[in-house]
Amino acid sequence: MSKFYNEMVGFAQANVAPHTKKVDDEACFPEESFKAILGSKKTGLLVPEAFGGQGKGLTEHAEAVMALAESCATTGLCYMMHNVATMCIVLFGSDEMKKKFLPKIASGEVLFALAYSETGTGTHFYLPEITVAKDKENYVLNGRKSFVTSAEYADYYLVLSNSADTEGLDNWIIPKDAKGLSFQREAWNGLGMRGNASMPMLLENVTLDGSYRIGDAGSGQAQVFNVVAPFFVTGLACVYAGVANNACATVVEHAKTRKYTDGTMLAAIPTVQNHLAEIYTKAAGAKHFALAAAKAGSEGSADALAQIIAARLNASDAAVEVCTKAMKIGGGTAYAKRLPLERLLRDSLAAAVMAPSTDVLSIWLGKALTDQPIP
Repeated sequence: MSKFYNEMVGFAQANVAPHTKKVDDEACFPEESFKAILGSKKTGLLVPEAFGGQGKGLTEHAEAVMALAESCATTGLCYMMHNVATMCIVLFGSDEMKKKFLPKIASGEVLFALAYSETGTGTHFYLPEITVAKDKENYVLNGRKSFVTSAEYADYYLVLSNSADTEGLDNWIIPKDAKGLSFQREAWNGLGMRGNASMPMLLENVTLDGSYRIGDAGSGQAQVFNVVAPFFVTGLACVYAGVANNACATVVEHAKTRKYTDGTMLAAIPTVQNHLAEIYTKAAGAKHFALAAAKAGSEGSADALAQIIAARLNASDAAVEVCTKAMKIGGGTAYAKRLPLERLLRDSLAAAVMAPSTDVLSIWLGKALTDQPIP
């Protein structure tokens, strides 16, 4: 593992892990963790150095997300989405937009989030149904986004809409304090990832001028598949690989320290050894596959997209399998919630339904492998 990854692991263990249980127990956003993330300017990981950031890329994004997720999946997920939003501005924003937002992101002043999913189109978040009407030089947005991670806590939200000016999609930046913007806090009670505040967002005559649109009119789809897809899908692979490795480390330690009355440790049982071997193989495999896919993406490998999608599918399956088997080894101690394995299992179950879902990604992978357009 790289020096940067190890530094992020140390940061997460010191600043994120202490708050993980509270985040899950109380279903509260990891505010303390993000105070540390913002305070250490880790929000500027992908911001070019010219704007005060660290100027890193997909590989460091993957390593940072994984390190955070190994301590708290919710924190890794929310941080990942901030990075995706940042990259949209870096690669598609106007000079004025970059000057306005990137220095603030780099300095830890602001946090971004994504508001893409809608009830009517489910995990196909690239098919928005909210309406946008042009009013002279302004644009008026109306509709509802269904699952907005970091809702109420992020300072700005990226919102996809159909363009009012041309064919295609537009990607908007909406300030948290925009008139007509509200959230439905009572609608979020997640099974896992309980602290990500993934509640609906309502847009009622939210009015913006054209300076809040990222890129040219109609360029939203290009942003989705050239920025959002690689950074988002890679990020999800790393979140779930992080969950799997957290569960692996937890159950290995439990197997070593759980003793019977004769002093024999749980790990001395051959069946348990077999299970541990399977758990480690799947968790380590998910981790290395996700990081390798990120490296392929950063280097522009011909099959990078296929690797990234496959890494996400692999990590999603691995997380569920690892956590399920770890619960079995943990036995009554795990089911009594005296180990965090039950929480990790619940976190892992989000993998199959979080947009783009594993079913959608399987179709994308088949298309990528046969040179067909996605979606």
